Amino acid sequence: MSLRTTLTRASAVLAAALLVATAPPAPATAAPAPTPGPTAAAGETGAARWAVQPSSAKGPTGRNYFIYDLAPGSTLTDHVGVTNLGDRPLTFDVYGTDAYTSTDGAFALLPADRPATDVGSWISVDRRTWTIPAGRRVDIPFRLTVPANATPGDHTGGVIGAVARVRTTADGQRVLVDQRLAARVYLRVTGPVRPAVTVEAVDVSYDNPVNPFGGGDLVVRYRLRNDGNVRVGGSGTVTVRAPFGREQARTSPTDLPELLPGGTFTVTERITGVPPLLRLTAEVDIAATTTDTALPPVVRTAGVWAPPWLLLALLAGAAGWAGLRWWRRRAAAAAGRPSTPDPADTPAATSATGAAAAGPAPVTADGSAPAAAAGAAPGVDPRPDAPPAR
Repeated sequence: MSLRTTLTRASAVLAAALLVATAPPAPATAAPAPTPGPTAAAGETGAARWAVQPSSAKGPTGRNYFIYDLAPGSTLTDHVGVTNLGDRPLTFDVYGTDAYTSTDGAFALLPADRPATDVGSWISVDRRTWTIPAGRRVDIPFRLTVPANATPGDHTGGVIGAVARVRTTADGQRVLVDQRLAARVYLRVTGPVRPAVTVEAVDVSYDNPVNPFGGGDLVVRYRLRNDGNVRVGGSGTVTVRAPFGREQARTSPTDLPELLPGGTFTVTERITGVPPLLRLTAEVDIAATTTDTALPPVVRTAGVWAPPWLLLALLAGAAGWAGLRWWRRRAAAAAGRPSTPDPADTPAATSATGAAAAGPAPVTADGSAPAAAAGAAPGVDPRPDAPPAR
């Protein structure tokens, strides 16, 4: 098996070594200027132990990083100190490369098989390979040449000291492990700076609770992009609002990683105990800063439906039950009403004078008319057909 074909097997070792080399001495705040200090990155794998740090022709100067502020077309010479901390000679590859922001927001350097196109390509070393005796340090000179057409702003990379070693795995295979340590390079090319941060996307999801009087989880996911030409950091806050803008919840400010120009980073916030209020709005507020100043706030909103399903079902059931009762009452009332008027409920007809209208005269058994009922009108003969009295 070719040694080069086994590089993939060693990727975990490479990543670990590079993280040790490039990790800052303290958690980064909002895009701080690197603070010089006496520490140096050091790595150890088996018998290979070494350190890489900024130095000078006379030895280390106490710097943590290479920090430059240069105009386009400038050239300078500096030194990187590589110390062999082991007990046998080591051969190093020393070269420059570019940095980028990884998906998890960490400072990262390009893999060895990717050529540099920015500040890493502006760094040149007299020779790439250096063999250093055990327990010795070599201060290796390099030149940084800023192109005349270099864009203003921040350019970030690193000077790497790498050791390639052949190792034998547990199953007997020989692999080539390229271990790398680096000293960071922060270059600011003079000219107009243009800090800018955008929130490219906001995605909101809601985990609706079974209990409408409880609260669900609201998950807000948003992606930041550094669209400017300088490094930015800062903090982000998410506010959850109910209909009509009432605030329901707010996260504590979350520190954002340092974003290099062109870098992106995705933030995920989970807010618990948010009641289902039909419609919820997540407001993302980014307070970005640079090494020089604070930027205007960047605000982006997105909404999600959060219907209280159980409560709506209960209300719908109650409304249906009330409607059913009303319908039954109407149906029962319609079924009990007679189709024709009841004579008992109809008042007798009256004449114009207020007297009861006369109906057909009743006849007795002998054919004569009965005597007038008591209460007949006085002076009126109830037998109009009888002969006059003699």
